[in-house]
Amino acid sequence: MILSTGPVETWLALGALAAYAAAAWPWREGARVDKVALVVGWLLHAVVVAFDIEGSGQGARLGFAPVLSLTVWLVLLVYGIESRMVPLPAVRRVLAVAGCVAVLLAWAFPGDIRLSSTSPWAPVHWVLGIVSYGLFGVAVLHAWMLDSAERRMRDRAGAAATVMGLPLLRLERLTFGFVEAGFVVLTVVLVVGALTTIHWRWDHKTVFSLLGWAVFAALLGGRMLRGWRGRQATRWLYAGAVLLLLAYAGSRFVLEVVLGRTVQ
Repeated sequence: MILSTGPVETWLALGALAAYAAAAWPWREGARVDKVALVVGWLLHAVVVAFDIEGSGQGARLGFAPVLSLTVWLVLLVYGIESRMVPLPAVRRVLAVAGCVAVLLAWAFPGDIRLSSTSPWAPVHWVLGIVSYGLFGVAVLHAWMLDSAERRMRDRAGAAATVMGLPLLRLERLTFGFVEAGFVVLTVVLVVGALTTIHWRWDHKTVFSLLGWAVFAALLGGRMLRGWRGRQATRWLYAGAVLLLLAYAGSRFVLEVVLGRTVQ
């Protein structure tokens, strides 16, 4: 179902889009407009996410776009906390653009209405699944920063091993700390899903989720046993993140948009 949101949701989405666009604009150095705009966009985005998932009182509304929107919102939340310790203006613009895309997608594709579930554990499964998306999203963001810093070091001999004041080793620890947390949450998600589902199906979501879990397990094992670091480790992280993205968001995109099916 496309563009089925009401006028209130539409105005909120437009407000969040405008605020994120202002945050992404390259203001002159020293201006605080981008910081304020990002906070405003994040707050409006929170209300938009609430409308997306609440489903106008008819039950939780899920779909590829609302899930991606909530994932980006969670990444922005972690960034907001982290940026109080380390200024990351370049990342701010990237996240502002991501916020624009996420809000626009959720506005255009609000998802299906899921009226009920056969298992009382289903809400736990859904919430933890989105949390794992958020944690891996933050890990990918940090891995991108890590790769960018390493490229600059190779291009500039003797460059300081920092990212805007953040030492590379600390950034690497943060990156894979988020990977470890996401892996634990994803493991719980898979276990809860396996124990509470009535009819187990080897569908695209299950296969891609298990493949993503296996890639993250191999990554953590490789770092522990073989000392994987740098680009070798981040490539595994990117591969696992893509598989996990395909597991829910990708499969739901095909069902909702390409095939036009409503899935309960």
